[in-house]
Order: sequence, then C-alpha cells, then structure tokens
Amino acid sequence: MAFFGDKMDLNQPLPYIGFTPMQIIWALVVLIVGIIIVKIVVAIFRKSLKRAKLPPILVEFLARFLSALLYVFVILAFAAALGFDVNSVVLGLSAVIGLILAFGLQDSFMNMAAGFWIASIRPFNKGDVVSTQGMTGKVSAVGIMSTEMLTPDNTYITIPNKLVWGSPMINYTRQKTRRVDVDVSIGYGMDVNKAIQIAMDVMRSDKRILKDPAPSVYVVELADSSINLQLRPWTKTADYWGVRGDLTQKVYEAFRKEGMEIPFPQVDVHLKKE
Repeated sequence: MAFFGDKMDLNQPLPYIGFTPMQIIWALVVLIVGIIIVKIVVAIFRKSLKRAKLPPILVEFLARFLSALLYVFVILAFAAALGFDVNSVVLGLSAVIGLILAFGLQDSFMNMAAGFWIASIRPFNKGDVVSTQGMTGKVSAVGIMSTEMLTPDNTYITIPNKLVWGSPMINYTRQKTRRVDVDVSIGYGMDVNKAIQIAMDVMRSDKRILKDPAPSVYVVELADSSINLQLRPWTKTADYWGVRGDLTQKVYEAFRKEGMEIPFPQVDVHLKKE
C-alpha cells in the first residue's frame, strides 16, 4: 500500500482484495443511494396504483415485482462501481439462470405466473379469510412466489402461488352476509313445535340477526337418541362468529329454562341371567 506523507493513496489497490479505497467508497455510495431510490420509487408507484383504485392485492403484487426488478439493477450498478465488467456479469448470470432453469426453475416461473393471475382475477382480496390446501387463514399478501396468510392464532403461513391457483378454495368473507347454522337436539317425547318456537324467539331477540332473509328452524334428523334441529339465521359476515357463539349459548339456556330435554348419547345394556 502506498502512502504520500501520512496520507493513504485512495487510488492504490488494497492488498488481498484488489479494490482501491475510492472504488469501495464509491460502490457503497452507489449501493446506499440505490436502495434509497428503490424505496422511494416503489413507494410512489404503490401510491399511484392506490390512487387508480386498483385492488390492494394487485397493488402489493406489482409493487413487490417492481422492487425485485429495481434491486437487480442496484446490484449491477454496485458491481460496476467496484470495477467489474457488468456485461460479463450479466452474461454470467444468464448462463447460471439458464442452468438453473434446466434443473427446475420452471416452478418459480409457474409461481410468478400464478401470482399474477391471482392478483389480476382476485379470487380473494387482502384481508379475506380463505381455506385452501387444507389450511385456513386471513390473506395478508400475494408475493411474487407465494401467498401469505395468518391463521386465527396468528401463525404465519406461506403457500406457493401455483398450489393456490390450482386448488379449490373457500372464501368465507367474500360475501357481505352469511348463514349461521347452529345444530341443537331435543329428546324424543319433547314438543318439537315448542322447541322450534323457543329457538325462533331467541333468534328474533338478537339484533345482529337479519330479518331478510328471515331466520328459520328445521328438523334435520331423527337420530338414535335425539331429534336434531338446525337453526338457520342470516347475519353480516363480520358478526358471524359472535352470533354463532351467542346463539348456541342462548338456545341451550332457553331450552333448559323451558324444560326441554337436551339428550346425550347413551346405551341401554340388558343382562340376561341363566
């Protein structure tokens, strides 16, 4: 390393690494400034898409795609600042990418394509609660490669986009209203019409239950030890779980108060004596 007096020559290559201090400083400046510019550009791009009133899930997907693309250019600029031949780097990356493609990167492109179609056609939106691939959660984002969800107990799940796009899906929150099905049982010998009336009164007393469609009660099964009824009120989707829980409790309390027997499975055993 060469010195002039007590000062370091910033244009003299450093031992072992071969880069000059000036190259390293300039490369770091390019990297930091590039990262800042990418964040600003992506933020402006995201706001522009939101002003265009595009679906949030499509906005997030496009913003992430643009961010990944811009970071590639930042890395190339960083390499160029260090003195690398960027054309050679690009050529080398192309060769590596071609090799990886031969060994299965097709799945990555399938995930990207599936993510684009999910974000465009929107079988669900950000914040919807869906079930797919045997898992249920609230959609938090659709990334370039995977769909991100949070379960009710706040567990983070990622599912490859191609599996989401190619599988049956249940969207629990797409519709504004839902029917709440609550199953209850009464014993044989109980007055079925009275039980139905009690259940109807309980449902009509809950202001969250809609009047149109009107709530109803049906006898759905004559089981081994019980007559099974099903309460079918309608409510706003946001009130679904609250109505379901409260209705189950209130019907149980009302049946007990009115003397309606709620049976439980039982077996009669007859002993035969010789």
